[in-house]
Amino acid sequence: MIENRSFEKLGRADHGWLKARFHFSFADYMDPRRMGWGALRVWNNDRIAPGSGFPPHPHRDMEIVTYVMRGAISHEDHLGNRGRTEAGQIQVMSAGTGIMHAEYNREPEETELFQIWLLPNQLRVKPRWETVTFPAADRAGRLVPLASGRAEHTGAIPLYADGALFAGTLTAGQSATLRLDGRPAYLVPARGAITVNGVAAQARDGVAIDGEAEVVLAATADAEIVMVQAGAAR
Repeated sequence: MIENRSFEKLGRADHGWLKARFHFSFADYMDPRRMGWGALRVWNNDRIAPGSGFPPHPHRDMEIVTYVMRGAISHEDHLGNRGRTEAGQIQVMSAGTGIMHAEYNREPEETELFQIWLLPNQLRVKPRWETVTFPAADRAGRLVPLASGRAEHTGAIPLYADGALFAGTLTAGQSATLRLDGRPAYLVPARGAITVNGVAAQARDGVAIDGEAEVVLAATADAEIVMVQAGAAR
């Protein structure tokens, strides 16, 4: 099963400083048919105005991955972590027993990012935060794991979740084959256009996949692709 979820039909919010699209139910957007995909619970496409952001707020028992597409996001939390994550980097936060954090766009331009939440397979872990750069050249022509809870993904930021986040780029006409072994996956072209086993997807559309042994991603325009393969929710 492969289903395209058009960007124009996603949930949405416009707070002036924040313009967001929701692939799954979140905040005031509620769709009982879209409560998650396996252990994947949240995939938000946020655009954050310069000089604005999310003031301190708490999280608990959630794995939160932020993938920055444009601009940069600055993080601070009650544990003393401070950092800036820019396009080409990701940040991972394990909320665990509880973390209070804030995120701000301190750049002169709008920041756009994906914020992705996975349900953990270990509860009440020690909270943590880190940001990592993954060279773009390593992701050219293929999708590679950037954050993962699976032992085979050496070099990826560890997650306390049965899931992995992959990213990569394909030039127009290129393709990549991914083995899924029937496990659910969800992907979004951050830019460009692709087909997934022949199903077309434009920039920022969501593609829900389940029960497929493998998928062939083919770029119909230069594309940047982010995918989460997640096991069953616990």
